[in-house]
Amino acid sequence: MDVAWKDLSVSVSNGRVLLESMCGYAQSGQVTAIMGPSGSGKSTLLDAVAGRLAKNARREGSIFVNGNLQTNMRHGTAAYVKQEDVLLGTLTVLETITYSAQLRLPHSLPQSQKMEMVESVITEMGLGDCKHTVVGGWFSPGLSGGEKRRVSIALEILTQPSLLFMDEPTSGLDSASAFYVIKTIKNLATSKRTVIMSIHQPSSEVFEQFDNLCLLSQGALVYFGDAMEASTFFESAGFPCPLRRNPSDHYLRVINSDFDNVQNKFKNECIHMPQAGVLHQLSTLTRRSFINMTRDIGYYWLRIFVYFMLSIVIGSIYFNVGTKYNSIAARIGCMAFIGKFLTFMSIGGFPSFIEEIKVFNHEKQNGYYGPIVFTLANTLSSIPYLLLISLISTSVFYNMVKLHPGFDHFIFFVLNLFASVTVVESLMMCVASIVPNFLMGIITGSGILGLFMLVDGFFKLANELPKGFWKYPMHYIAFQTYLLQGLYENDFQGLEFDNNDIFGGKLSGTTILKQYQVDLSRSKWLNFIILLSMILVYRGIFITIIKLTQLIDGKPLMLPQISRVSDCLQNSELSQQNMPLIYISI
Repeated sequence: MDVAWKDLSVSVSNGRVLLESMCGYAQSGQVTAIMGPSGSGKSTLLDAVAGRLAKNARREGSIFVNGNLQTNMRHGTAAYVKQEDVLLGTLTVLETITYSAQLRLPHSLPQSQKMEMVESVITEMGLGDCKHTVVGGWFSPGLSGGEKRRVSIALEILTQPSLLFMDEPTSGLDSASAFYVIKTIKNLATSKRTVIMSIHQPSSEVFEQFDNLCLLSQGALVYFGDAMEASTFFESAGFPCPLRRNPSDHYLRVINSDFDNVQNKFKNECIHMPQAGVLHQLSTLTRRSFINMTRDIGYYWLRIFVYFMLSIVIGSIYFNVGTKYNSIAARIGCMAFIGKFLTFMSIGGFPSFIEEIKVFNHEKQNGYYGPIVFTLANTLSSIPYLLLISLISTSVFYNMVKLHPGFDHFIFFVLNLFASVTVVESLMMCVASIVPNFLMGIITGSGILGLFMLVDGFFKLANELPKGFWKYPMHYIAFQTYLLQGLYENDFQGLEFDNNDIFGGKLSGTTILKQYQVDLSRSKWLNFIILLSMILVYRGIFITIIKLTQLIDGKPLMLPQISRVSDCLQNSELSQQNMPLIYISI
């Protein structure tokens, strides 16, 4: 696949010009490297050609594929490897690539053939010796930086793309790892792929692997042509490269202060591989997410342990609470603590979820699957753990405190706790879609949950809340309102308590509920159904936010709609066999 760009300019909304009148090309079987000092526009040019510019950037000019203009560069045809390795640390190399294959390759493709493609990619990227090693993260050591980078590349070449964009593939790697990664990329190019990469300051060994070189300075093109002929160009301009000096260091040092201008050319051919079906994607993504949750200690296991220990503490403090008069306040306090603090603890899984959503954002941008599939998969894979948390916790404190006897009351308590922690996780999904930083996300989520706690009717009874905003609508938006009222009804209705007045006698549970202003017009099961509906609402909001963001940002790898290369290049028509060098005067 051959690609060319002509008169390509990029500016942002404030009028600042990032790139000006760029021209260039990249040919099949070759590596085209975009180099320049920091801020010269390397990543901007790469993103402009790939169709991945930010929403506030405006692109002008023409991009051609195999001499023709194309409106949509399909995901099976072009792939983009980000600078950051976005991987799930709990999976092995083999599992990571296998799940990607299951998500992206057609469901009609035999499983044996998919595994052959996976093994082929692993071999091609030199990952055979570490294919059973976990990627690694904060919880355990794993792959080296160079191996992670090769895994990221392996994921993108699964669908055999003809065009490969790479944003600084050697960033953060030592010289040996960088050379091995670039050598592997060079081998990919020789197998009839077109590779375009941005790179900052390669070693001389790495520089020798480049076929074409695009040098930028302050958003303008300084040189475009054969990488090995750049030395002749600089020498003729009065800047010869000294002996035993890395040529890339020399070029960058010169253009950082002495160069200015720009221009470029290109061409391509498309192969489209159909994706896996939605149900197959959902099944695969659910399995992968479940394995990730199982192996990530911080996702659920640590929380299960903390929930268990706290349940013992709750059970010890409220042990055998009884039905005396003073047990009324104790029961209310016990259920309020459970409904507020235990559900609040569900934000503890937010950092792990942020890692998963980073992978989702990367895979969504590359067209693996959509937000609905991700949301359903996350929901299905988390249900067993959230049920386990709810069942273990309730089994401990319910029997120690001796709340309302009866298996049906116990099960209702389990279901309500499960629904509530799921609501919190759903709310945090919405927060993560807007505030991707885990520290700011936890602060934001804590603030929202704290606000809900204040208006749920415990600290101040519902009818005593200021009606302007805190009761309407906040009291009814807070999920704890329905959780606490459901738990109160489940525990108090059907019980009688000693009346601690001079006449003695008994107080019915219903009377107590009225005193605490519980809305008895809503049954406990209606409160539970409202909690379930909140799960759907929050997850629906998450999907909506993702879709709106996608509409605003635009779909990745989209190229402008123009007629043919000949209409734009006029007399300087691109030739598939004879593409000229581009020299810019100093």
